[in-house]
Amino acid sequence: MLCRFSFSNFQSFREWTQVNWLLDGKVPEAVWSTRSPSGARASTVMAIIGPNASGKTALLKPLLFLHWFVSQSFNAEPIAPLPLMAHFATPDSPTEFEVELMLLGRLWRYTLRCTRTRVLHEALYVRRKRMSYVFVREWSESEQAYRVKQQDFDLAPAEARKARPNASLLATAAQYGVPQAQELLQAMRVYSNVNWIGRQTTPDQLVVAADHFAREDELRRQAVELLKHWDLGLSDVQLREIEADAPSADGKRQKIWYPMGMHRIAGDRTAELPFALESSGTQSAFVLLHHLLPALQTGGLAVIDEFENDLHPHMLEPILGLFADTKTNPRGAQLLFSCHAMEVLNVLHKSQVMLVEKNESNESSAWRMDSVTDIRSDDNFYAKYMAGAYGAVPQL
Repeated sequence: MLCRFSFSNFQSFREWTQVNWLLDGKVPEAVWSTRSPSGARASTVMAIIGPNASGKTALLKPLLFLHWFVSQSFNAEPIAPLPLMAHFATPDSPTEFEVELMLLGRLWRYTLRCTRTRVLHEALYVRRKRMSYVFVREWSESEQAYRVKQQDFDLAPAEARKARPNASLLATAAQYGVPQAQELLQAMRVYSNVNWIGRQTTPDQLVVAADHFAREDELRRQAVELLKHWDLGLSDVQLREIEADAPSADGKRQKIWYPMGMHRIAGDRTAELPFALESSGTQSAFVLLHHLLPALQTGGLAVIDEFENDLHPHMLEPILGLFADTKTNPRGAQLLFSCHAMEVLNVLHKSQVMLVEKNESNESSAWRMDSVTDIRSDDNFYAKYMAGAYGAVPQL
């Protein structure tokens, strides 16, 4: 369960910015949420809205960078720069991150300060009776070496000190078989259509989704039932193994999975249609579900940029509702998404919306909507937002 994440000097965000998922007693129990074993309550859905180029996607990326860094950075080239960009005004200053989450029945806090060339500070804390460090790693400029202290982490001190400047100590420890690191990384499940560059928009997303569903037939069946229920004219989606247009690197013809839409016609006949010929909305829903259903299955986090892409506004509530119902979300999965469809303001509580805008100095800022003064739970959020009462609207 993600509780909050914060960062500074990252892309268009220069100042310290926080996205807080925790809900207090003032938020009605009917609001979509999940509880930790300790009783802490967090939203299962968080929307990011604001004008074009305001920084909405940049607000998603810190989580994705952190997930890559703690789980995969050990596999990067030894001298490769870290895939992050500081704000234009402070390119030589460090970027900082902090995230708090419930994993394995405990509250964890991870902090990171780094430049593109090296980690300057990295630390992991866990709440036992109180928050205490698991490890702290600091770069000493005078010694040109890392100082590392650990408690019950079991990474050999010599290996900890030798951890590469562009690799996380967590990722390094997992490679060396440290059980705690491996358990934590296995529990951190993130599914997204965004990488460090931006939203993945390549034409092969249908193939990627089909490949996933070919390996997870139960999820394919769930996707088909949802697509049929949303009245997209489908009676089934079958996956066909076909030859790819381009050969593999060794010159051999490679096979790929491709989705085919099945449509009932007069009588008992069925017509088969390649998914590239289905509507854009049907294709988008199919690709979107291959990110959402695994998160719902595992209790992970889905991070989606431009959630409503090619979808009718009436589709938003039933898709978001997958994260509201304990029948479809038994493990408390969470969804963080950016959106241009302001209809979400008619669906979500004010504590489930982050507003983003950018000033004339190209600095983005973000705030949770329930922090706006004098906003009432019974306000028409859509109407007031469109009227500019909460900010974060285009200035045209």
